[in-house]
Amino acid sequence: MSVAVRFAPSPTGLLHVGNVRLALVNWLFARKTGGTFLLRLDDTDEERSKPEYAEGIERDLIWLGLTWDRFARESDRYGRYDEEAAALKASGRLYPCYETPEELNLKRASLVSQGRPPIYDRAALRLSDADRARLESEGRKPHWRFKLEHTPVEWTDLVRGPVHFEGSALSDPVLIREDGRPLYTLTSVVDDADLAITHVIRGEDHVANTAVQIQIFQAVGGAVPVFAHLPLLTDATGQGLSKRLGSLSVASLREEEGIEPMALASLLAKLGTSDAIEPRLTLDELVAEFDIAKVSRATPKFDPEELLRLNARILHLLPFERVAGELAALGLDDADAAFWEAVRPNLSRVAEARDWWAVTHAPVAPVADDPAFLAEAAALLPEEPWDLSTWGTWTGAVKARTGRKGKDLFLPLRRALTGRDHGPELKNLLPLIGRTRAQKRLAGETA
Repeated sequence: MSVAVRFAPSPTGLLHVGNVRLALVNWLFARKTGGTFLLRLDDTDEERSKPEYAEGIERDLIWLGLTWDRFARESDRYGRYDEEAAALKASGRLYPCYETPEELNLKRASLVSQGRPPIYDRAALRLSDADRARLESEGRKPHWRFKLEHTPVEWTDLVRGPVHFEGSALSDPVLIREDGRPLYTLTSVVDDADLAITHVIRGEDHVANTAVQIQIFQAVGGAVPVFAHLPLLTDATGQGLSKRLGSLSVASLREEEGIEPMALASLLAKLGTSDAIEPRLTLDELVAEFDIAKVSRATPKFDPEELLRLNARILHLLPFERVAGELAALGLDDADAAFWEAVRPNLSRVAEARDWWAVTHAPVAPVADDPAFLAEAAALLPEEPWDLSTWGTWTGAVKARTGRKGKDLFLPLRRALTGRDHGPELKNLLPLIGRTRAQKRLAGETA
């Protein structure tokens, strides 16, 4: 059996890190098993689905490197849902119901007040043809419910282990709205069956849906997939994530926070597993390490500060070729490998490289608070060309001449050369600053 998985977001908002974690786990599972990864847009919620959100989903996945092997869109498949709905009606598994939302709410409230589960009472099954005709003459349009078998539903979940539901404890789900449009509970099953999805990996909020959908798979004659339900991410405070509120959206992490795609992937691939979270530079590394059996049932928390620390660790490892495009997008078209290797140990985000480009290539107002010492140091500046050994040679000569050492030696030089108290190693920065700028800054001139 060839493995086939799917990521099926609704284009009704921005993808947040919880959504993308599911996409990543599905993608890693497919690549680990030699299977295929389907991107399916579940866009039958026509009021809230927007083209810009669909485009954003694709943009976010491409940025992370999660390319798909197949693509589908539910709004292209209404005909198939109609066919399956007709077959379910003919077999008696899909039946019309006429209660209004207000009437259903009253029923639920009554059951809850009695301490009973809010399960639909199947009153619609007791309606006669005359009852239905009367209700429709009053202008009521039916919604359609799937009649569940009151038998046990069981499966072995790849994360949760054995799962058991009593069919009698489940409420017959609505599959077709009053306006004739199908709901997710039906469309998802039809799509998974038609597209030969073998494994459904999704959030634990779908566990009860799975109990219902297994019976729908059986009713439409589809092969029941293997299921895995992952605990949902929360934010660092334990609150849930909302894509409609833009909470921790992938777009904001990329565009506003300057997060590298492999930082996000490295974190999300390991959150909630038994593996340590370490920086990885390629998705292939994550594929090699992936094992869905390592996913715990404990609730994982997403901490933006942890992501930023991981982002810095990844930047410290990235070669120039991997960031050249980002540097160019920042306007640093002339940046080269020497510049990147000099500044990357001090970066948390690539955008911070602009500050150090200004230090090495633009006028800097020096902090010259020890002019006599700086003048002695300037007089000892070696002639160019300079390389990585120049700083050591020069400061050795300054130390021998002035007797200074440690902080008393290095801090005044750093403050004069860069205008700052901290930063990348000066042995790397000095050749980029150059002799002319260095001499002027040591003299207290902006250069």
